Amino acid sequence: GIGETAVRRWVEQYRAEQGGQAGIGKPLSAELQRIRQLEQENRLLRSDNDLLKKASAFFAREMK
Repeated sequence: GIGETAVRRWVEQYRAEQGGQAGIGKPLSAELQRIRQLEQENRLLRSDNDLLKKASAFFAREMK
């Protein structure tokens, strides 16, 4: 009983959210909105941390 268009929108929303984007719909609640924001911040901090680890390893090799 669910239309094809609705399923397509849900899939697009899911893929956008998995890619770190806000998606095409708005969150169901303020709590979900906050979770999305924290997940995005977490991804950014992990990326920054990885970059710093690589830079640290590079400079440690240069010092030897």
